[in-house]
Amino acid sequence: MAGGIGIVIFILIVVVLSGLRVYNEYERAVIFRLGRLTPFRGPGVIFVIPILERAVRIDLRTVTLDVPAQDVITKDNVSVKVSAVLYFRVVDPSRAVTEIANYLYATMQLAQTTLRSVGGQTELDELLSQRDKLNAQIQEIVDSQTEPWGIKVTLVELKNIDLPQDMQRAIAAQAEAERERRAKVIAAEGEFQAAQRLSEAAEIMGKSPITLQLRYLQTLAEIATEHNSTTIFPVPIDMFEAFRGVVRAAASDDKEKK
Repeated sequence: MAGGIGIVIFILIVVVLSGLRVYNEYERAVIFRLGRLTPFRGPGVIFVIPILERAVRIDLRTVTLDVPAQDVITKDNVSVKVSAVLYFRVVDPSRAVTEIANYLYATMQLAQTTLRSVGGQTELDELLSQRDKLNAQIQEIVDSQTEPWGIKVTLVELKNIDLPQDMQRAIAAQAEAERERRAKVIAAEGEFQAAQRLSEAAEIMGKSPITLQLRYLQTLAEIATEHNSTTIFPVPIDMFEAFRGVVRAAASDDKEKK
């Protein structure tokens, strides 16, 4: 009799121990009792009734999903390969088990199709220059589709955009032409400003001839400081005015005599 009681106690202990589960802080146990869903349990130590209950372990941490490169034909008919990375986590463990058979696989497939769809509605220039806008658009679409599954998409980032070789050469040529255009515009603006300053300086010198003489003296000083063997002395033009008057008078007298 005592042996039978001991066996029963031993079996009860084994049953109790077999029903104990330890779940980490980031884990939850979705419990099915005779096939029916019950509130999830955890974290910590929980008890699952053997035979009557079944537990499904769900990880609540953020999952990083690498979306492989997808063949995308943009709105302007350019074929590119686009890859991305998607971050999501489970916010409702019960729905993640009961609403979808495999939420990881389903989220991956949805991210791929959404990436191709959004890329096909976008022109190449926008795809290259407005990644933040496309990231937000893809995230919004995928998150709205996965919400019934208890999944929250927190971030989507385009990772690589692979262009064909001929398109890479065309973009490089376009960038080079743009740089040359900017350089020519800057050079033209510099020449225009220099010509404008020279015009203003000439106007000032025309109003005040003494400034021209001061400029001659400054030039002479600059030449002298360079230790040149030849020194040029600029002669003021005003000194020739008297000679010009004499020449003009002699020329007029000759005409009168003739």
